[in-house]
Amino acid sequence: MSDHVPGTATPGPSQPGRPSIGELLRRGDRSFSFEFFPPKDAAGEEQLWTALHELQPFQPTFVSVTYGAGGSTRDRTIGMTGRIARETTLRAMGHLTCVGHTREELVEVLRAYAAAGVHDVLALRGDPADGPSAPWTPTEGGLHHAVELVELARSLDGRLGTPGRFGIGVAAFPERHPGSESVEHDARVLAAKAAAGADFAVSQLFFRPDDYFALVERTRAAGADIPILPGIMPITNLASVRRMAELSGCQVPAEVMARFDGVTEPAEVRRIGVELATELCDALLAGAPRACTSTR
Repeated sequence: MSDHVPGTATPGPSQPGRPSIGELLRRGDRSFSFEFFPPKDAAGEEQLWTALHELQPFQPTFVSVTYGAGGSTRDRTIGMTGRIARETTLRAMGHLTCVGHTREELVEVLRAYAAAGVHDVLALRGDPADGPSAPWTPTEGGLHHAVELVELARSLDGRLGTPGRFGIGVAAFPERHPGSESVEHDARVLAAKAAAGADFAVSQLFFRPDDYFALVERTRAAGADIPILPGIMPITNLASVRRMAELSGCQVPAEVMARFDGVTEPAEVRRIGVELATELCDALLAGAPRACTSTR
């Protein structure tokens, strides 16, 4: 966690000398971060800004705003992430996917992030509009894999107004990616992204701590030692979490769903969902005392 003292000046993300997310994670301190979906309307944007201002005193390691399906919210995501960097003390991480972009367009997205004071990015292949199980067809003139996106971002270090180098995060999969042949293959892909210049990884959602610990072991066996943040998604809506799990290839364990048996009130669903997420975080911290968590 940050050692910032409330009331003192905090360097903005565009100022030289501020460590990247990867550098912070390698210090080994406990860390937490938050990932937001892009707001769909003015009311949602106001709600997001309220949440961001309420989070500022806690100084999370970083916050980020996701791309919509198929890269559909690119401009809104970039604009919101840049505004966070400019108008708050929070460290903002930009999302970046290969979906729907040529190589030149990806360079311009990175340029836009750098100009907005955003110097950490999460480099993802992204999913086709029909979901991660759909056949992958790269955009003409674009990139095929996330490792190429990591290489591209790393090649632009110091060339887009960034103070030194981009901080680059990538995805990791505690359970098999829907398009992968095995979890071992996923670990080798993650190791390749680390070799290409990724500084850290954020895992896909999961509900069993052993799945995360096994991911870390497989990644280390594949030769990569980058920090891997457990991605925690509290259940606040049963239908949406089932859909998210289906899209990501994640299983919602029967023992998790059993906690919601007979529950219909939304407030009670949220209470149980937060309780489950808290238990998962406790188990992760017990197994890895310096674990970092990223909450969606």
